[in-house]
Amino acid sequence: MESSLIYLILADTLLILHFLVVVFVVFGLIAIYVGQLRAWFWVRNPGFRLLHLAAIVIIAIQSWVGAICPLTTWEMWLRTQAGQAVYSDSFITHWLGVLLYYQAPEWVFTTAYTAFGLLVLASWFIVRPRSFRGSREIQ
Repeated sequence: MESSLIYLILADTLLILHFLVVVFVVFGLIAIYVGQLRAWFWVRNPGFRLLHLAAIVIIAIQSWVGAICPLTTWEMWLRTQAGQAVYSDSFITHWLGVLLYYQAPEWVFTTAYTAFGLLVLASWFIVRPRSFRGSREIQ
């Protein structure tokens, strides 16, 4: 397989991973609150909850310090290595790129990520996760 094609496949794979991280963060919070109402046991899983909180904290901190997401940087590097313009019109790149990358002032993202992070933090008090020691116990 040609090396530029490998780079392109890796870039598209990374874009999908990036999209899945966004889905995890956004729908994870929705699932936590819906799970509270519907008594879903898994939304209290401490590993899931810690990973979810860590993800939004990392995203918010990146926005506060003005850092570009490493997934974005790596994807752009891979596309460059493939000899492709960043975010060309391949199917995956176009549709997932439209969902992930949009233009707004930096403060809008920082405010949104921080507010979302506060909602995730609030979920720790509203829908309390099980303790790590008793995570196998059914409550």
